[in-house]
Amino acid sequence: MESTVHFVFGIFGNIFALFLFLAPLITFKRIVKKRSTEEFSGIPYVMTMLNCLLSAWYGLPFVSPNNLLVSTINGTGAAIEFVYVLIFILFAPKKEKGKILGLLALVLSVFAVVAFVSLFALHGKNRKLLCGIAATVFSIIMYGSPLTIIRLVIKTKSVEFMPFFLSLFVFLCGTSWFIFGLLGKDPFVAIPNGFGCGLGAVQLILYAIYRNNKGETKKSSAEESLEMESSNGKPHQEKPSAYTQEEQVWTHKCLLSMTYIVTCVPQSHFLLYENLCFCSNDPFAC
Repeated sequence: MESTVHFVFGIFGNIFALFLFLAPLITFKRIVKKRSTEEFSGIPYVMTMLNCLLSAWYGLPFVSPNNLLVSTINGTGAAIEFVYVLIFILFAPKKEKGKILGLLALVLSVFAVVAFVSLFALHGKNRKLLCGIAATVFSIIMYGSPLTIIRLVIKTKSVEFMPFFLSLFVFLCGTSWFIFGLLGKDPFVAIPNGFGCGLGAVQLILYAIYRNNKGETKKSSAEESLEMESSNGKPHQEKPSAYTQEEQVWTHKCLLSMTYIVTCVPQSHFLLYENLCFCSNDPFAC
């Protein structure tokens, strides 16, 4: 019975994780259409790929038994992220292209070293320990990235840049893999995903508290300023809208802040902030 429940939560984790991995398709459709990466950063995709590679390697039977579902979703995620990186390199400016290529080479080298050492120099528990620590460290680092968004929400008392569905799926994904790790008695799966589950819960709580404030405060302040200017008898001159640029800057911040919702859990993340920042913050409006 316990093994069945363990398997079911692994399937749930795969489903939620795949949704997060595919979320950046919106972004890359835009990049291909405009033939430009604009203000987007390719770094999160490269780092997510490394995290997926390490987690997929850890889940292989000769490294850690009973974690094949960890390998399937992270192997899939690594392939998806690699395609994203290739598209980004294809349409990035020359300077950015060189930076991403260099980072990609570094990431592949790190993975190759971990894989080589664990395969030929270590055996049994020591092999599992090295691969588990490597995957866990990168997972926690990437899981900690949303703290930037949480801090922003608390500071502004607005959920304008914390989409509901992202927070929900981060929570569901982290919870599924956390339970999977507990049932499998695997701390390298349970610990980072327990951390991610907690952060997802915090985001949902903050959304419940500030759900009625989605940027209206800034809007009303701007309107008050305009009314004061009009009351002083000064003619109002419309300035060129910088919304697109601001939108891209915020999107960039959201993207960086979400890079890594992965272990066994993708994180793409991470990455979903970037796509949903363009949507209304009403959960049902996108």
